[in-house]
Amino acid sequence: MVMPGHICPYGLKSKHLLESRGYAVDDRWLETREQTDAFKAKHDVETTPQSFIDGERIGGHDDLRRHFGLKVAEPGATSYTPVIALFAMTALIALAVSHAVYGNPLTIMAGEWFVSISMCVLALLKLQDVAKFSTMFLNYDLLARRWVPYASIYPFAEGLAGVLMTAHWLDWLSIPVALAIGTIGAISVFKAVYIERRELKCACVGGSSNVPLGFVSLTENLMMVAMAIWMAAT
Repeated sequence: MVMPGHICPYGLKSKHLLESRGYAVDDRWLETREQTDAFKAKHDVETTPQSFIDGERIGGHDDLRRHFGLKVAEPGATSYTPVIALFAMTALIALAVSHAVYGNPLTIMAGEWFVSISMCVLALLKLQDVAKFSTMFLNYDLLARRWVPYASIYPFAEGLAGVLMTAHWLDWLSIPVALAIGTIGAISVFKAVYIERRELKCACVGGSSNVPLGFVSLTENLMMVAMAIWMAAT
């Protein structure tokens, strides 16, 4: 579809995929809604673009990827990609800040910044849609089930603790906050996953994630607890 104000992104992706495989593409634009509806009716399809190879209809962009043996993300499928990307980026940021401040990326402060910056980014993801996060959080958090407003307060508390710990400012506030929410979170996740054996989605990277509840969320909470204990002891 190529219309005023809209060029189909999947059409561009399909064209690029075919050309990257060495195909000469006869790119036929659908420039009006009427053309699009007529095309769908003619080929009995619900979506565009549609790719044809040697006269045989392959299908939409996902079908084309499958045709070439490429991975296609299935709706609702679990994925650890958001978590891997998040922690990889926060680790690199921590190393970069350490290098900028101390001239050495491998310092103790780099480890502290990794944890505190991770807390900030995790809080940011939750704060994008607090309502969605709180709905998922209420599935397993023990305190939130007893006092529902805690589910909405949690992202703000995590973000506040993360910012203060990054700055090493107001330790008297950040340490108990991180220790409290981390401990409650760790106990809640352990109970839901490892004792009750429930299969739930993790709210750790926001309310729209497909990350399964378990190791990742437990690690997030244990990182906060460890950071609080470390800062209290040093």
